[in-house]
Amino acid sequence: MSAEIDDEVLQKSFRSAMGNVAAAVSVVTTFGDGEPMGSTVSAFASLSMEPPMLLVSLDNRSSLLAALRIESVVGVNVLAAHQDQIALRFARSGPDKFADIPWRPEDGAPALVDRHAWVAMAVTQLIEAGDHTLVLGRVEAADTYAHAPLTYWQRAFGTHKTF
Repeated sequence: MSAEIDDEVLQKSFRSAMGNVAAAVSVVTTFGDGEPMGSTVSAFASLSMEPPMLLVSLDNRSSLLAALRIESVVGVNVLAAHQDQIALRFARSGPDKFADIPWRPEDGAPALVDRHAWVAMAVTQLIEAGDHTLVLGRVEAADTYAHAPLTYWQRAFGTHKTF
C-alpha cells in the first residue's frame, strides 16, 4: 500500500515532470460571432489516422472553449521557431490578439499566414477532464511548411535540432 501523497506536493511534482516534456506550440483558432478567436496551447495530439482525428486540450475558463460546439471548425496553427512572441500574445486573455498578425479564413477557421503546420478540424466531441476539456475533432484539412517548429521545454521556447 502506498503512502498518502499530499495534493500540493503531487501537483508541484507533476508540473515539474510535464515541464521536462518538450511540446510543439500551436495557436488554436475559431470564429466566435464572426470574429477570429485564438489561444496558445501545447497540449494537442494526433488521435487517429483512420479516420484522421486530432485532440486539443483547452482550459475550462477559455473563451475559445466557450465558443465551441459540435461541428464547430477549429484551426490548429502549429507555430514556427521564430513565432515565440505570437505564442505569448495568444497565451494572454483579452481582445485584439490578431491585431497586426497576418491571417486569413482557411478551411472554415482563422489561419495564421506564417506557420509550421496547419490542421483544420470539425469538433466531434467535448469531454470534460479535470480543469480542461478535451476537444476531439475530425480532420478536414492539413498542410506543412518549410519552417522549423516552435517547441516549449522547461518553461522556455526553442526548436528541434536534428542530429
